[in-house]
Amino acid sequence: MVVLVTGANGQLGQAIQSIVDNYPSIDFVFCSSSDLDITNSANCEAIFKQYKPQFCINAAAYTAVDKAESEPEKAHLINVTGAKNVAEVCKQYNTILLHISTDFVFDGTAKKSYTEDDVPNPTGVYGQTKLDGEIAIQNTWNKHFIIRTSWVYSPFGNNFMKTMIRLGNEKDELSVVSDQIGTPTNAIDLAEVLLFIVENQKMKIKSFGIYHFSNKGECSWYDFAKEIFTLNHIQINLKSIPTEAYPTSAKRPKYSVLDKTKITTTFGIPINNWKESLKKCTQLL
Repeated sequence: MVVLVTGANGQLGQAIQSIVDNYPSIDFVFCSSSDLDITNSANCEAIFKQYKPQFCINAAAYTAVDKAESEPEKAHLINVTGAKNVAEVCKQYNTILLHISTDFVFDGTAKKSYTEDDVPNPTGVYGQTKLDGEIAIQNTWNKHFIIRTSWVYSPFGNNFMKTMIRLGNEKDELSVVSDQIGTPTNAIDLAEVLLFIVENQKMKIKSFGIYHFSNKGECSWYDFAKEIFTLNHIQINLKSIPTEAYPTSAKRPKYSVLDKTKITTTFGIPINNWKESLKKCTQLL
């Protein structure tokens, strides 16, 4: 079985690469943006013609949330046109597509965790392009899994956890927003879920569609930072601040906890609490 992974140099791409030894029955093809530019349909066609994958995990994305506000065309090109190109070539080769989306498709005004049936209402360019990418895939190729996730971190690339550890070792005091609530997601846990779906797809032939996955539980960015410092034995004066005290170009969802009922009932996937997964990730650093 051939599984092609786009965005190989990103957090999720590297997380998948870190666990390939656990999946000896899968032949992985990892493509960075220089190997496979998803915005170039001819490039997509050439790579698929060469490898003829049974599955494609599209981990390529424009994820610079604030920068997207000043680069809407670039964000659209990668997150919408790119997603459509991948879906089209998947359709051509009858390849099952697993595409990664985000909690930013929601506006964050909910009082309970978001299900797959809740109506998206993005508040910024990044969220809008990710939603438009979802729609482009749905309109192009029916054999797809769209996995929305949130607050992704890992030992790889740039992310909140690594930034906090760096700042914690540089500063005596730090202020972190405490009124945005969500769920951190260990990219390695997400990678395991994607490969579980790949390995169990034959049993779940009618299970295509949108799914939510993050770790269990919920916290604020302040809570997340506090746990990071505790696990890494970093002594720092951590202060909680409201969103208004830390203005950003893009508006953040106030509450973006994702309901995981659908993915757990469909695939029987056990989900770790975010604190357990953070501890597991910390041990890899």
